[in-house]
Amino acid sequence: MRNKLLPFAGAILAMLPGGCASESSPESLCLRAVENCDKTDLSNYPAAAGKAAEGFMIYADSSRTGTPFSKDPHVVFFGGRYIMYFSIPPYADKDKAEKIKGWGIGIAESSNLKDWKKIGEIIPEDECEKNGICAPGAIIRDGVVHLFYQTYGNFPKDCICHAWSADGVNFVRDPSNPVFAPDGDWNNGRAIDAEVVKFGENYLMYYATRDKSGKIQMQGVASTDGESTFGRGTWKNLSKDAPVLKPELPWETKCIEAASAIVRDGKIYMFYAGGYNNDPQQINVAASSDGVHFKRLFDEPFLKNGKPGEWNSSESGHPHIFTAPNGDTYLFYQGNDNGGKNWFLSNVKIVWENGIPRITD
Repeated sequence: MRNKLLPFAGAILAMLPGGCASESSPESLCLRAVENCDKTDLSNYPAAAGKAAEGFMIYADSSRTGTPFSKDPHVVFFGGRYIMYFSIPPYADKDKAEKIKGWGIGIAESSNLKDWKKIGEIIPEDECEKNGICAPGAIIRDGVVHLFYQTYGNFPKDCICHAWSADGVNFVRDPSNPVFAPDGDWNNGRAIDAEVVKFGENYLMYYATRDKSGKIQMQGVASTDGESTFGRGTWKNLSKDAPVLKPELPWETKCIEAASAIVRDGKIYMFYAGGYNNDPQQINVAASSDGVHFKRLFDEPFLKNGKPGEWNSSESGHPHIFTAPNGDTYLFYQGNDNGGKNWFLSNVKIVWENGIPRITD
């Protein structure tokens, strides 16, 4: 039976294979009202201002630190508008940081995929979330938004959690949280950057994890059936013996993460980030007929970091591939030009030619 939008009485304490333990609360995820917190004076960021002046999306929330800082975008079309979920950093103000600790998830809405207005936040509540939550990913099923997000700051014990919403803004936690962390001798039990996609009769969850030493970031995948509740115990790790993708190309350095998947013509196309943040991180694409065995489409990055002086000269990272209701495809990503002192979000339109994606001019 699928999850119902009902309160859950009591708490659950359990352990996942990767070591995540959580006492899950029955309360809904906190939604905070926000006003004018996403209005950034781009005069202090001339490269980003120049990109915006060309008609491109440039967005960041500066409410928590006074600096535009938004990462890990994920977009859905729900309730007649576009909703974007993204990561926001801890508060710089000590008093606010004491009340709301760690990373959180911002929520913004748009009518055109360019101009965004922040409408809320999701903040940590459960014990395993005490250092923060981030890297949201969402799917829509039966008129409900299902959000998958990671815990933060627990390193090998970071894991994936799940929540759902009838309006895309106010979320209720899965009482079985955390819902997934990987087993297998090749990884350290960590799971971050969840991306869930329907493929055939099942749902696939792509996740990033590290090797036993904690130095190499790689991609794995888990599956659950089409009627799944998405809760703990419903996910089967399909990557028990090896990752589905690991760093191999020189520019990927020691990291592949942030997979975002789209299904086209019976194949899964995975847009992924190669290189750690500001290595620079850049974006590539791999394709698969079964969702497990992938082949890269390009040897060089599909979307490179910008040239010196451009707004994304430090990186073009953490992709999200999104199909609009009219069938148009957009690649959302994060970037900066100062080694990560601030982060903006943007997008580019993608066209497809014989199964190969291309960025429009």
